[in-house]
Amino acid sequence: MAGGGVTRRDMMRTLLAGSIVMSAGGLLTATGTAFAQTPRRGGKIKIATQSSSTADTLDPAKSAHSTDYTRVNMFYNGLTTLDEKLAPQMVLAEAMSSSDATLWTITLRKGVLFHDGQPLTPADVVFSLLRHKDPATASKVKVIADQFESIKATGPNEVQIQLKSPDADLPVVLATAQFLIIKNGTTTFTTANGTGAFKCQEFVPGVRTVGVRNEHYWKSGRPYLDEVTLFGIPDEAARVNALLSGDVQWINEVNPRSTKRIDSAAGYNVLETKSGLYTDLVIRQDVAPGNSADFTMGMKYLMDREEIKSAAFRGFAVLGNDQPIDPTNRFYFAGLPQRPYDPEKAKFHLKKAGVLGTTIPLVASVAATGSVDIALLMQQSAQKIGLKLDVKRMPADGYWSNYWMKSPVGFGNINPRPSADILFTQFFKSDATWNESGWKNAQFDQLLLAARGETDTAKRAKMYVDMQTLVHDKGGIGIPVFITNLEGISRKIKGIQRIPLGAFMNYTCAEYIWLEA
Repeated sequence: MAGGGVTRRDMMRTLLAGSIVMSAGGLLTATGTAFAQTPRRGGKIKIATQSSSTADTLDPAKSAHSTDYTRVNMFYNGLTTLDEKLAPQMVLAEAMSSSDATLWTITLRKGVLFHDGQPLTPADVVFSLLRHKDPATASKVKVIADQFESIKATGPNEVQIQLKSPDADLPVVLATAQFLIIKNGTTTFTTANGTGAFKCQEFVPGVRTVGVRNEHYWKSGRPYLDEVTLFGIPDEAARVNALLSGDVQWINEVNPRSTKRIDSAAGYNVLETKSGLYTDLVIRQDVAPGNSADFTMGMKYLMDREEIKSAAFRGFAVLGNDQPIDPTNRFYFAGLPQRPYDPEKAKFHLKKAGVLGTTIPLVASVAATGSVDIALLMQQSAQKIGLKLDVKRMPADGYWSNYWMKSPVGFGNINPRPSADILFTQFFKSDATWNESGWKNAQFDQLLLAARGETDTAKRAKMYVDMQTLVHDKGGIGIPVFITNLEGISRKIKGIQRIPLGAFMNYTCAEYIWLEA
């Protein structure tokens, strides 16, 4: 993290040294170095993602995938956001402060208007954050919001958040897409009434979203674009064709096989960003055959990680080891012995599980990047030891609502999270909504809560070592590689930053980019 400005590591050192005070003036601007060029105002772009369905939403709390994240970030703002170094930046919050990482005081920015012309108030923030705790909201971050003890307005421009236990990562947590701020009392989301850079002109779930410039946006001069259209093209080849034909200007989830074609085409580039993105083998622990620990272990040994990296991702990946924290994360445990591809050990465990000679359905989809290739490679390995894996290729449309976490053996695709705590809380805590494999481990849950409140970095790191080891040894998922994020983009788009948390500049691109003349 060389270069000017405040890194997340620097921030944490500061937080742990005493009182925590952050303000809009004390950190890097969210634009970073991307705007050394002079932005041009005007123009329209179309963005094509890899998925869409009738479950598409304008409710930030329910946003669940890259298309949702990109959509809600067009229309709403958060209290904070993250820059290219994963340092939190103030957005609707003008400042955040705490002396103990438990009681936080937030000073709100003045002069911010919702799309309906009403001003942002503390009541909007209180409502937006507290609704995640209500089970009826069906928030995807309820398990994170449960750490909120109370949230209340303490002044005409001030909100206080009392946590149940210390969390020095709260400014990072609040940058998560689900925590974007909505209008107090909002219960329907057929359109969006936010404070964001674009107003919602059209929203048809599973079809498209159109945003037009918010002429009264509180950030002077922004956005630069007149209009952004967002829609899904599930088929990767069709997505690439749409880019190269000029029908769209930015796509995500580019297959490594398509990189040479894009780079060699006049006017287009491949954006390459290493991150914590992974496609994982998900084995439900609460139903057969995954309720056998031997079955889960056997399947992990069936993954030829080097072959998966080479064949499924053409080398655009970093080897994984069934631990969800990737090597770019400061809490990554490099000392965990690498699990090898070992058909004999796989056979031993699968025999103990009583599945050799049987047929096991394995659900995959292009919606989970690389999962079809991974499944086919595992199918070949399994056949050699007497297990038949019946690969079920499901359509991308509706995959996340109909098959993910519902198939006994299948695949997920997890976007990077800004902190180890958020990742562990959302996907591995026993009661997490997105606990993919239904894995429950009391020791892990205890370590998670202890680490969140631990202000000694070394002690916290040791807890994360123990947690990664537990997931590696006993968890119901297998992570063969961490995927390099590949996107295709028109060279006419300027103002681009590589943010290692997700596509489209961590789904916030619409506000910052412009079109070259």
